[in-house]
Amino acid sequence: MEIHGRVVGNVTILDLKGKLVLDEGLGQLRDAIEAARRDGHRLLLNLAAVPYIDSAGLGEIVRGHAALGEPGEKLRLLHANERVRDLLSVAHLHPVVEMFDNEAAALASFS
Repeated sequence: MEIHGRVVGNVTILDLKGKLVLDEGLGQLRDAIEAARRDGHRLLLNLAAVPYIDSAGLGEIVRGHAALGEPGEKLRLLHANERVRDLLSVAHLHPVVEMFDNEAAALASFS
């Protein structure tokens, strides 16, 4: 798992590359989410280069969403593939975690 962070205004965008699975960088993702929370940033996870997420990866997304759950602070997903969308649907998380296919629209949703 590779994670590259960038900041746009008060939103941290994490561009993830690789599988989001147990023992494949979840600690690194947890640290990046915590850093965004400490900085008071909202968080956008760009999943364009994430082909697969297992239950541990899903758990990390949920944990990150809960950590950023203050009013106005949220975690959103960008470019989730069909497999990831299906996983969120099966876990009944699709109404909880907002997903976008357009970065500008995702950033505007934080306003």
